[in-house]
Amino acid sequence: MSALPAKPGLHHSVSEWNSNNHQLSATAQHERHVSHVIRQEGRSLRDETNCMTNWDESDTSARLSDRVWDVSRWKEALETCAQKVDEEMEALTLSKERTEQALAATAVPQEVGRECLTLRDGRRGYELVTDPVDQQLKKEKELIERVQHVLQQHVDKAFEQLCVLQEARHQLTADIQNKMDALDIDMSCLSLTIKSPQISLKTNPTRIPSGSSTPQEWVQFSQYNMTRAQEAMQVSQQMREDMSLTIAQLQNELDTQRRATEFALRKRNHHEEQARDELEWQIRRTEDEMAEMESDIHGLDADLQAKMAFLKLAHTRLENRTSRPGMDLCRDEVQHGLINEVHQLEATTTALKQKLSEAQHSLQKMKLHHGHMLQDLSRKQEALSLEQRSMNTRICLTSTSFTEKTQVLLVPLTNSSGRSNLQLLAQ
Repeated sequence: MSALPAKPGLHHSVSEWNSNNHQLSATAQHERHVSHVIRQEGRSLRDETNCMTNWDESDTSARLSDRVWDVSRWKEALETCAQKVDEEMEALTLSKERTEQALAATAVPQEVGRECLTLRDGRRGYELVTDPVDQQLKKEKELIERVQHVLQQHVDKAFEQLCVLQEARHQLTADIQNKMDALDIDMSCLSLTIKSPQISLKTNPTRIPSGSSTPQEWVQFSQYNMTRAQEAMQVSQQMREDMSLTIAQLQNELDTQRRATEFALRKRNHHEEQARDELEWQIRRTEDEMAEMESDIHGLDADLQAKMAFLKLAHTRLENRTSRPGMDLCRDEVQHGLINEVHQLEATTTALKQKLSEAQHSLQKMKLHHGHMLQDLSRKQEALSLEQRSMNTRICLTSTSFTEKTQVLLVPLTNSSGRSNLQLLAQ
């Protein structure tokens, strides 16, 4: 058997071998130590990061929950404010409609006043006078025009305030909608877990979105919307109080003026009735006097005719006695008596003729004045008829007013002074 050839290579000594073994053991021990330290540090880091991650997620969830509560609280506050705005808008609308109906109701007294003025303009002659009734009717006309102007101003202001309330309501609605959307998003985020299938890595998730607001700005925005709505409601409540007070005051003024006008009408009607009765009495007395005058004229004429017969007799006797012959044509007592009789009869007939002429003239004047009185009586009766028609025309004003003829609706509200449980009387 042949011997194997020796394998060439570097041979180490025993010491080198021992040294190598020692080095391997030391290195193995060091690496194990390093590995042990790393393992301990890794376990500690795992435990620490797990706690931190869980805490951060829990803290984030708590923050989300608190945010949801804050947003929900503000949403409820905004919804309550919006509901109050709706109620105030409804109450203001009812007050506005009531004021509009009050404004429309003034058309009746205005038309009645015009008709009364037109009727009274139909008087004729001396009956067409500018009396206290005309003054009161004109005052009533001016008052109604002022009432219409004031009520129209309130209606216009109420419409403008309704627009303001509508704008505030729109801002509240938009804010509520935004908070509802934010609640949906935050509730969705709160419901997510690490096992949710919707989660994924996003590009640059820590960026700040444009248009972002600070928490203070967020609170101030909602607070501004609520404050604006509350101020608008306070103005509206004060406006409703003013409208109710104005309507009551104007109604009192119209009622007072209506009573003054009707009192003047009744007083004028009484005076006209007195004047008519006096004139009728004067006419009756004049007619009686005219009848007596006509009778006396007939008597004067008869006496005059009788005196003419006596005068003819005296004239005839005197004329016949002029035919006496010779010395018998004597101016005796008969002659003197006849002459005196003729003179007396002539004076008597002259006086009777003058008195007859005076009586006839007086009778003509009485007849003429009687005709004038009849005409004036006709005008007075016509004026009385017009006054009566005017009073009948105004009957409708005493039966109703512009605050009646409507159903009463009760709307709870709070006025500007803070009193609650008030009721709005609305049309």
